[in-house]
Amino acid sequence: MQEALKIFKALSDETRLKILKLLEAGELCVCDLFNALDMSQPKVSFHLAILRDAGLIKDRKQGKWIHYTLDSSDLFRRFLLLSTLEKIPHLKEERKRLECFIKAKADTENPDYCNRGKKRRCSR
Repeated sequence: MQEALKIFKALSDETRLKILKLLEAGELCVCDLFNALDMSQPKVSFHLAILRDAGLIKDRKQGKWIHYTLDSSDLFRRFLLLSTLEKIPHLKEERKRLECFIKAKADTENPDYCNRGKKRRCSR
């Protein structure tokens, strides 16, 4: 019962649903997420921890950055995620910010471009 409550609690927040929708396209770094959502890094990390504790996402550390993906290892959670993500509309503004940030990150020679906690504005 507690496991189900944890999962549904994680799915009951708009920000967490947006994070899941963004992760639907594949792995993202925490800096990608807070730039896409236009939120502070601590706030996004708080939501990521809830999603991770519910078993909906998994993380991996690469250097000093943590990358997140949807966790599809559990059949119940995978079915629930697919059903939920199907109902979430396309995140037009968030995707636009994400694409802009990822492009800027790829264009730079600075491996520390993310600089934890600092949001970047798109020049477009």
